[in-house]
Amino acid sequence: MRHPHTRTTRRRVVGALTTGLLCAAGLAAPATAAPAQDPVAAPALADGLALTPPMGFNNWNSTHCRADFDEAMVKGIADLFVDKGLKDAGYRYVNLDDCWALPNRDANGKLVPDPARFPNGIKAVADYVHAKGLKLGIYTSAGTKTCNSAGFPGALGHEYSDARQFADWGVDYLKYDNCNNLGVDAKQRYRTMRDALRATGRSIVYSICEWGENKPWEWAADDGQLWRTTGDISDSWGSMVSILKQNLPLAPYAGPGHWNDPDMLEVGNGGMTDTEYRSHYSLWSVMAAPLLIGTDLRKASPATFDILDNKEVVAVDQDPLGKQGTVVSSAGGRWVVAKEMKDGSRAVALFNESGTAQRIATTAGAVGLPDAPAYTLRDLWQHRSYNTAGTLAATVPAHGTVLLRVAADPDWAANPPAAELGLDGSPFVEAGTPATLTTAVTDLGRTAARQVSVSLTGPEGWTVRPTSAATAAALATGKSLRTGWSVTAPAGTPTGSYALIVQASYRSPSGQRVTGALPLTASVVLPPPSGTSYASDLPWLSATNGWGPVERDTSNGESAAGDGHPITIGGTTYAKGLGVHAESAVEFYTGGRCSAVTARVGLDDETGTRGTVAFEIWADGRKAASTGVLTHATPARAVSADVTGAQVVRLVATDGGDGIDYDHADWADPKLTC
Repeated sequence: MRHPHTRTTRRRVVGALTTGLLCAAGLAAPATAAPAQDPVAAPALADGLALTPPMGFNNWNSTHCRADFDEAMVKGIADLFVDKGLKDAGYRYVNLDDCWALPNRDANGKLVPDPARFPNGIKAVADYVHAKGLKLGIYTSAGTKTCNSAGFPGALGHEYSDARQFADWGVDYLKYDNCNNLGVDAKQRYRTMRDALRATGRSIVYSICEWGENKPWEWAADDGQLWRTTGDISDSWGSMVSILKQNLPLAPYAGPGHWNDPDMLEVGNGGMTDTEYRSHYSLWSVMAAPLLIGTDLRKASPATFDILDNKEVVAVDQDPLGKQGTVVSSAGGRWVVAKEMKDGSRAVALFNESGTAQRIATTAGAVGLPDAPAYTLRDLWQHRSYNTAGTLAATVPAHGTVLLRVAADPDWAANPPAAELGLDGSPFVEAGTPATLTTAVTDLGRTAARQVSVSLTGPEGWTVRPTSAATAAALATGKSLRTGWSVTAPAGTPTGSYALIVQASYRSPSGQRVTGALPLTASVVLPPPSGTSYASDLPWLSATNGWGPVERDTSNGESAAGDGHPITIGGTTYAKGLGVHAESAVEFYTGGRCSAVTARVGLDDETGTRGTVAFEIWADGRKAASTGVLTHATPARAVSADVTGAQVVRLVATDGGDGIDYDHADWADPKLTC
């Protein structure tokens, strides 16, 4: 979907992670065989295309229709695929998105490449890409025009002629969008192009970009190799998480030659942190999603290349069994998603949706592995292996993902025991006042951890001292070294986030020394004011939003800070409030001193007659109140919650289960009583 976020079109009004597992050697071959392919999934098309999810590049997320999308860019990306090892990692397709053509066809009804962008034509670009051992993709729409407002020609009524041109140019992949479709039945439009592509005799991967509007997962396996399941992604945490939640339930429909497509990667575009981008990449891989790079690799940082070139994570996505990962558990923002692999192992994502570090745990049995004396566990971001007695657990930083590959492996004892690092206690520190924290080093392995030691360090000038033992001679399976710490930030320390690092060391039974670290965040905070205060007048700990920033005392607007309007729900205007866009979460430090939250909530009137949202109030990890799904027809709904004793209050707006289009949501007159 290529809808500009303006008020005249349909809107989508919308650092390296080190885990708590310590180091080791390589993953041995698992002992179990893979079960048969899920019979629910449709069989692959006989053409043999896209037997694993397509991997490559598409320019749209980084360039849109700007002038820097041109022949030089496309050739530069192809060069980098080879020079940076991305081709060796599995990336093959270099795909052109919208704006490659002139707005008008020629006198014979043929498409005309823009001579300013592609002075040598598309075939010359295809030849260059093919000479690198890569493939070229192109874009058009199943309508009269493409999605860009300039009105480039779509293929509706020109399917066979356009497909012939694509084949003659050497195109290997077609992304077929959904704009300006004149209301023609989607199945008819997409099947006509399917037939046109087949008639060319050229093998062309067919990407059905229908936005999930007509549930293509139920019918498109007979037509193309992948289909979009959602609206467009944007380079924001809220957008990525919303799309994740829409795509996860569709696992039964994916398999070799037919893939759910939750849209292209935003990794490297700057709207998220590297930790968030690792989550994005990990989760797309465990969902067996197409991996289409959406950043300009000519400008990419080393950290971006490290994410995109992680061959162990790519192997999860490209596993030939073709299973999409399924949700094992999800509660309080703690997600476990497991993917069955052809060799019998499981890829397991421990994903922390929340804004604070959380322990996430599951077991080998829960993710589908057979009973075994022990298992080999491989951390795919650390590139280290361990043995585990069956527990899979880590303290996962905010918005982080630990990606594991776990196998019932007879050679598990060749690896040292896994040790989980954790931190108990509130990570919030009031300057000048000692805070009490407790670290834990827990042996998850079948073998003992020996000569265990732990340390906790904070920023320069902070006082950090142990209040109990920081060493242990040995830890047996499941046993922990728990160490208390007194942590004090100097008086006058500005509010904000500060790094704490838990470091641990131990020896395996063979004498191998294992070390590791868990980076955490401490927040220096101010105590909440006494009495009743508007939430929009208080500092927040964190704020995530599905589109644009959270706004104080105005609606969400579009995408820029300060572009909102007076908060208006059902014709009533409110002077105070928070303007958000689902998926959204705004966190406030309450320090156990507050008792109640009240607000009136609903869709802002600027959404017109569209959008669905649901509101939730969380007190630490407890959902204290929820509204259910609200629509534009719902008047402002009163919501209140008892938050007595909570350290953190979180105001959440979800998408109502149907994606984030038009989901401008308002917390009107939100008040905290402390």
